[in-house]
Amino acid sequence: MTETRNAYDTVAEDYARLLPGVLEGTLDQAMLAAFAEQVGAAGRVVEVGCGTGRITTHLRDLGLDVSGVDLSAGMVAVARREHPELRFAVGSMTHLPLPDAALAGLVAWYSIIHIPPALLPGVLDEFHRVLAPGGRLLLAFKAGDCLDRLTAAYGHTVSYDVHWLSADRVADQLTAAGFSLHARLDREAEGFDRGPQSLMLAVRPG
Repeated sequence: MTETRNAYDTVAEDYARLLPGVLEGTLDQAMLAAFAEQVGAAGRVVEVGCGTGRITTHLRDLGLDVSGVDLSAGMVAVARREHPELRFAVGSMTHLPLPDAALAGLVAWYSIIHIPPALLPGVLDEFHRVLAPGGRLLLAFKAGDCLDRLTAAYGHTVSYDVHWLSADRVADQLTAAGFSLHARLDREAEGFDRGPQSLMLAVRPG
């Protein structure tokens, strides 16, 4: 995780410049819209692993009271500069700076891919802790069962891991963490994707 933090500190400026926002007409956009409709005005939402805030701002535009948390101080600095109207904080998804049952919704958009698989059940427990009963969780991740060791990204030399995760295993881990899996979307590659992707909408039972 230290390597991941350092890598994203390094690429933050070019990440914001090169990575597009939510692509119009895609299944990803539809899942984000469904999440926003279900959460509505129920309360606060946090995007965990928010990066430079591209998904956070999209959720804001969908009408949510949303803020962002990211491991990388460099990414948070860019997010605060580019979106000063929103709240961003530095923090780890393994120990979120939030009280119990504080959130109506939580989004982890391609951020759990940087968590070693052995630590993922603990992360899902942490998501369950900060969500209120009835709260919604939206996950997006690269679907598979392999490890990519990246040495270059966004025009920089870096060193960090990207984990492709078994969708069936993640679904089982959500159930073990106390969530009810509400919807699951497994899709093929689109746009810049290099392989299949999975999106899951889960609920902390109320």
